[in-house]
Amino acid sequence: MNVIFTCGGTAGHVNPALALAGFLRERDPKTRILFVGAERGLERDLIAHTPYPFRTVNISSFHRSLRPKELRHNLVSVRNLMHAKREADAILDEFQPDLIVGTGGYASYPVVRYGHARGIPTAVHESNAVPGLTTRLLENHCDRILVGFEDCRRYYKHKDRVVVTGTPVRGDFFTQTKAQAKEKLGVNDGRPLVVSFWGSLGAGNMNRVTAELLYLEAAKEPFHHVHSVGSLGWQKMHEWVSGYGVDLRDHPSLDVREYIYDMADVMRAADLVICRAGASTLSELTALGVPAILVPSPNVTNHHQEKNAAVLGEHGAALVLPEEGLDGKRLFTEAAALLRDETRLAAMHEASLRLGVRDATERIYETVMALVK
Repeated sequence: MNVIFTCGGTAGHVNPALALAGFLRERDPKTRILFVGAERGLERDLIAHTPYPFRTVNISSFHRSLRPKELRHNLVSVRNLMHAKREADAILDEFQPDLIVGTGGYASYPVVRYGHARGIPTAVHESNAVPGLTTRLLENHCDRILVGFEDCRRYYKHKDRVVVTGTPVRGDFFTQTKAQAKEKLGVNDGRPLVVSFWGSLGAGNMNRVTAELLYLEAAKEPFHHVHSVGSLGWQKMHEWVSGYGVDLRDHPSLDVREYIYDMADVMRAADLVICRAGASTLSELTALGVPAILVPSPNVTNHHQEKNAAVLGEHGAALVLPEEGLDGKRLFTEAAALLRDETRLAAMHEASLRLGVRDATERIYETVMALVK
């Protein structure tokens, strides 16, 4: 069987495709897989570290602003979209796919759109709670729309095409118990573990807020805290904390890192996670049932993170705080109150688990394979 995965823009779009591609190869090593993305997209670098071949279409995003510069950009994008049809047709002619799966990002549009026009089975996975522009444009041009939560179904016209599959979470998140993860990390002295991160690059304002949070924690170290700064703020973080008169070397319970490479261990051991509301992160939280304080990024297109966070907030799985006006004192107060309230933490845990889908990869596999049988 020949399968095209088409995606781009962010790791959150690429990783679900990689999870399903690996699962397909496990089930049938003879499956031929091709990834298609944008020429200058992040997906090129991510796929380069895998065994899968990669082809490109010359396509660019559309901006919502009416400023002259943005309008000129959109005119270029229209021209690129016209060229992308020819490029997509050439890829389809050459590879002859039996199935096309798009997992988000504008780069997925032409291959799904024109593959569907040829009668090739197509599916689109949307990891955000509310569909993005590409998914909305493809709703009439695909056979199945795969979503993360039941609440997402209401945003689609063709509800009969919507299947709740969840978003894939790496298998190593489920290989140990919470107690085992705490012991592995050396945080099993009875104090709770707080984990915080603001994305792989970090967020300047929220890292400053976290610096104040670390300062307040340093007074008594009431809980362990692992914080991922991200690459952009790494050099500044110790400077910000030092500005409060705190030397992190004197506080072994405060573990500040550039990046959390052992996220499966750290997330599994966590009693409370403080983070953004990206779709992949929320899938990990709900798969494990970890209570969370979510601070959605205000800089994401179409307020996706705010809408993602609202799903967990409305179900009682997370406390949602806006970034505007947030400081370390408020974050410390909220985190400490949650960690003292075992009844509320248990309720958040159960609510999160009810939202989570631990077998998302298998559900997606079964759904897309049913299209080609």
